[in-house]
Amino acid sequence: MELIGIEDFLKLDIRLAKVLSAERVEGSEKLLKLRVSLGEEERTLMAGIAKHYSPEELVGKKVLMLANLKPRKIFGVESQGMVLALSDGENLSVIVPDRDIKEGAKAS
Repeated sequence: MELIGIEDFLKLDIRLAKVLSAERVEGSEKLLKLRVSLGEEERTLMAGIAKHYSPEELVGKKVLMLANLKPRKIFGVESQGMVLALSDGENLSVIVPDRDIKEGAKAS
């Protein structure tokens, strides 16, 4: 894997987002459509985590997201960021804080 410099890392805007709503995407086994709050703004995200999470499990959960990812249309919906998760090939876990922190907080 290629090493990056601190200047590359600083380009990433990783923030805490609270999941306001979640729903399965018709026609996809993998995708969930999430509405998240970053504190002062809300966004729609498409996340390929439906095989590991039900919509009900995610509502109210705070997750890390990449906030400055270029928007992309997926299944006709504009995704405005990416939920960050860990995977070992079989299992997947969204990244959540271990303390109560306000949504919109920036990772450093």
